[in-house]
Amino acid sequence: MAERSEPRSWRQAAGPRLLIVGVLLSVWVLAVFAMLVHLQIVRHGDFVAQATRQQTSIEPEPAQRGDIIDRHGKPLAYTVYEDTVCAEPIRIKDARQTVARLCEALGDCAPGERARLEQALGRTADKFEFVRHCVSEEQARRVAALKLTGIFLQKEPHRYYPNKPLAANVLGFVGGDNVGQAGLEARYEPDLRGRPGRILVYKDGSKQGGKPYARVGAPPVPGATFETTIDANLQHIVERELGAGVKENRALGGCAVVMVPSTGEILGMASYPTFDPNEFRSASDEQRRNRCVQDLYEPGSTFKIVTGSAALEEKVMRPTDLIDTGNGTITIGAARVIREAQGHQYGTLSFEDVIVKSSNIGAVRIGQRLGSSLLGKYVERFGFGRRLSPDFRGAENAGIVWRPSQWTESALASVSMGYQIGVTPLQMVTAASTVANGGEFVQPRVVGAIIRGDRRLRVPPKVLGRVTSPETAAEMTSIMEGVVERGTATAAKLEDFTVAGKTGTANKNLDGHYLEHDYNVSFVGFAPSRQPALAILVVIDTPRGPNRPFGGTVAAPIFHRIANEALRYLAVPPTINPVPPVLRARSEADSPPAARPVSAPVTIVPASLPVPAGQIALPELRGLSGREALRILTRLGIAPRVAGDGIVIDQDPLPGSLIEPGGACRLVLGRPAPGVRP
Repeated sequence: MAERSEPRSWRQAAGPRLLIVGVLLSVWVLAVFAMLVHLQIVRHGDFVAQATRQQTSIEPEPAQRGDIIDRHGKPLAYTVYEDTVCAEPIRIKDARQTVARLCEALGDCAPGERARLEQALGRTADKFEFVRHCVSEEQARRVAALKLTGIFLQKEPHRYYPNKPLAANVLGFVGGDNVGQAGLEARYEPDLRGRPGRILVYKDGSKQGGKPYARVGAPPVPGATFETTIDANLQHIVERELGAGVKENRALGGCAVVMVPSTGEILGMASYPTFDPNEFRSASDEQRRNRCVQDLYEPGSTFKIVTGSAALEEKVMRPTDLIDTGNGTITIGAARVIREAQGHQYGTLSFEDVIVKSSNIGAVRIGQRLGSSLLGKYVERFGFGRRLSPDFRGAENAGIVWRPSQWTESALASVSMGYQIGVTPLQMVTAASTVANGGEFVQPRVVGAIIRGDRRLRVPPKVLGRVTSPETAAEMTSIMEGVVERGTATAAKLEDFTVAGKTGTANKNLDGHYLEHDYNVSFVGFAPSRQPALAILVVIDTPRGPNRPFGGTVAAPIFHRIANEALRYLAVPPTINPVPPVLRARSEADSPPAARPVSAPVTIVPASLPVPAGQIALPELRGLSGREALRILTRLGIAPRVAGDGIVIDQDPLPGSLIEPGGACRLVLGRPAPGVRP
């Protein structure tokens, strides 16, 4: 019979083992406890911070980019938010299949784009990649319906130019990073961009973005709205006529500027060729360039405005002084011979006719009488050799003007007739505006006001100085009127307005050599000449069309078309054969049914009595259409104040009242009851 084992012997055998297991379990528990203490207490802050970094982020909250509008509030540029297709290559397993399905949804992938996407989405180490910016709503819907791993949509700001090429070279454009790259968009980038805010964003498990949770700090501040001096309707006129002129003359390009001389406001500024800023990537540098402020050219005879003004102001010459231009040639120094254009031999000309007929020899003679020092002083005073407008800083060319102390006899002769000096079109139209302003130099500008929130900060005109006396400017205006009436610019004549202007034709310079058959031709002028409303410059680069390549045959007709439409659009009263006001005697039957308050005392006279000098007798306007009444008041130089619509049923002051030019007349428009005479 087997001997039974004692329980104690079992315990003795198992006890040490259990002790070892217990010790090991205790050590394990203590280790786990220690690890938990380390993780949850010692490193608690580190892990909380790491979790916060993984689950949330503080990201910039972009501000709304400011709009750009014309002088009447018409939008020229504003921001819209459009869908952009994005990808996380790190989460994409089959790039080729993903791209195939994406392109099927987009519907218009080019072979080059497909290859680029396959390469970009195949880089599995990359965390982010743009697939396509600014897709249509339909394309975005189809992409979202695919629910592709690693592909998602996000909203991106996109600059939109509703008028397409209109004023494109002035506005510039905004790049894919929503930063202005040219024109006003680049010049005023900090103000247009605004100030971004900051938001706290929670990310989802895929880390492909998230939703805003809370704003951190101050909210974003929208960019300022820039109200330009551009008139969109007039800008269209300028661009249309410039483009037609360039095509008609088969020229390489051209530019035109329309400015209000008294304020420096630029109503229109056009370059050709131009581009659509919505599609700026497809445009060439040539198309994107603003020729009016970036291009340099030798102005030729338009610069004789400066030479002539300097001579008159310094009393070196008078308009009636005679100048001998000889047989049409003059020798400068030992060998240089200067000739009249087209072989003219004018003989003896008055100072006035030197400008009217655009005599090169006469201009050289005037320059010699002035000397380098005096002529150089007026070149600087008229704004050449420096940047003029604060609105084109960084883009505007200062021009090329040698120091007068460095002028040789030949250089003095060249500058006198508009050669050996590089100017911008903006500088040249500003110089002509100075004459129109009676000798005051007003800074040109294209920004009229800056709007921040509910505050509108107007940019006032800035007079930079006096260049000549009013008397000199008046004499030069008379001479420039002669250029249009009987000189080289008869094609610039307007039927209803007097015009003062000057033509220019200059051979183009290539690598220091003048090209025999390539010219820059131009015309600059202002109208009406005695009460200037507009100064206009047209420059055409290398005309090769049916018209002879001169300022008077190419640029002046373009000026004519622009000025004619612009003045009519602005309702400027004609200065040639103005329509006389309609006057008739007042009778008791004309008395209004009720007394009307009059803002200022007026005198009422019968039409048969003479009107005192310096005053205007208001005509009878009641019964006329609103449009006809406005036309009559505008021609009289009286500001209309209109209420209602229809025909004129009341006017204040009454017909026959005497008021000064520039005064106001209130018109009440309406529909009179049947049988009631207005």
